[in-house]
Amino acid sequence: MKTLHQYIQDAQASKTAIGHFNISNVEMLWGAFRAAQSLEVPVIIGVSEGERQFVGVRQCAALVQSIRREYDYPIFLNADHTYSVEKVKEAVDAGFDMVIYDGAKLSFEDNVKNTRECVEYARGKALVEGELGYIGQSSQVLDAIPEGVDLKLGLTTPEQAKMFVEQTGVDLLAPAVGNIHGMMRVGHDPRLEIELIAKIHEASGVPLVLHGGSGTVDEDFVKAIAAGMSIIHISTELRVAFRKALMLSLQENPEEVAPYKYMRDAVNAVEKVAAARLKLFS
Repeated sequence: MKTLHQYIQDAQASKTAIGHFNISNVEMLWGAFRAAQSLEVPVIIGVSEGERQFVGVRQCAALVQSIRREYDYPIFLNADHTYSVEKVKEAVDAGFDMVIYDGAKLSFEDNVKNTRECVEYARGKALVEGELGYIGQSSQVLDAIPEGVDLKLGLTTPEQAKMFVEQTGVDLLAPAVGNIHGMMRVGHDPRLEIELIAKIHEASGVPLVLHGGSGTVDEDFVKAIAAGMSIIHISTELRVAFRKALMLSLQENPEEVAPYKYMRDAVNAVEKVAAARLKLFS
């Protein structure tokens, strides 16, 4: 089986993107995996600090690794949005394939310093992604743009991206290009800055990662991938689908007490959303 790095290189060469799906439990994991398996495409499973705390850091690694071994399938694990060097090291030591150090709210200098330390620690063991430009933190349904997010002044510039990659040595970069975490309750998320994505990709020289994919229009996904996005994060869409399906299942089966029965529809809902996104990304 190829490494995650090789699959990312393949995605770059073919102008496609690998789907990255955040999970909070084993049910969501099965939904995302089955979607990828049905389409025969690689997939990245993401777990934020909160999700890792809920499932267990080493337990997340064990679950994904067991599926990879049993099915001989390219499913990989990412420590999403990690806010301390210590937590990055914890994920690397647990066997994660990839880690994101998120220093987007720090000064440029502190972000570089901490990200570089993460890169040095993870070298040869896991890929490291850096984040440059603040796009919010919460994967929720939103009524307004997240506080602190400036869709114009907060955009990552090609010059910043080039300097950041050169000074940190990151394998991947997540820039702010008009994207936001979470998804708008009404309508679509703000449109992406496609020309800026292309310029950042050229200047940085590394694969780009689009965070906050939920709520983005399909046209922008296609254009962003063509411009240099090689991994796309989807989280809130899965959470919404899971919750709606679970609520409906419980309403329709009020006497059912076996979780494996009333959660089947939630797993299927996650699979449906993930499959639709993977088809688009591929």
